[in-house]
Amino acid sequence: MARHRWLLLCPAVALAVITMTVEAQQETGFLDRTVTIGGKPLRYQVYVPFDYTPAKRWPVILFLHGAGERGTDGIRQTEVGLGTAIRQNARWFPAIVVLPQAPPDSIWRGSVAQGALAALERSIREFHGDRTRLYLTGLSMGGYGVWTLALQRPALFAAIVAVCGGLLPPSHFTELEVNLGGPDPYAALARRLGAIPAWLFHGAADSVIPATESRQIHAAFQQAGSPVRYTEYPGVGHNSWDSAFSDPKLWEWLFAQRRAVR
Repeated sequence: MARHRWLLLCPAVALAVITMTVEAQQETGFLDRTVTIGGKPLRYQVYVPFDYTPAKRWPVILFLHGAGERGTDGIRQTEVGLGTAIRQNARWFPAIVVLPQAPPDSIWRGSVAQGALAALERSIREFHGDRTRLYLTGLSMGGYGVWTLALQRPALFAAIVAVCGGLLPPSHFTELEVNLGGPDPYAALARRLGAIPAWLFHGAADSVIPATESRQIHAAFQQAGSPVRYTEYPGVGHNSWDSAFSDPKLWEWLFAQRRAVR
């Protein structure tokens, strides 16, 4: 009789085991998240590779989008730039990728910058991020934000990738200026951040943010003896990010960068 009772219970036990296994599995792909800064929510998404396991530490990329992706839907920031590159070539990205969304009419400064850093920190803890391999990248408005956040946390990132960004702003978007003071902001930037490996990208025909911005940052970093790279695309306008983010050499270089953690 006891044997028959066990046979009857087996399907239920098996179902419970299957249910527990499914529940224990980590979600992967693009996941919705929210962080609250100053009482206001900041939406972000986290890309988790399909082969994710908490058994190891993962590199983490923080991506700052451009002005056109601002909003509150929590999705638009994944549809231009790095999110698109991941969907097209997921195998290139064995990393956790954090994609915060700046609210309408904001830039990567103040509480919005704090929110991006908070989203990064939360993702490091949630997904076993490797603090020796934290990377910062952004395009256009986010290219300016890259320098803003790196100046705030110069010891945090192992490498920087700035796409069609700069320090001095275009005339139509003056609030983007990264104010370093003094007569030469590019030299000041190199003095403060020149020790961080950086790769800059820009389109030579960019009519929104002139390529001279990246050229001057590159020249200042070179003069300071910094580990900097610069790629300029002849005939390419403002959208240099599709070319930059679809270059596998960029990601091979990026994931090779590490910083010492004291």
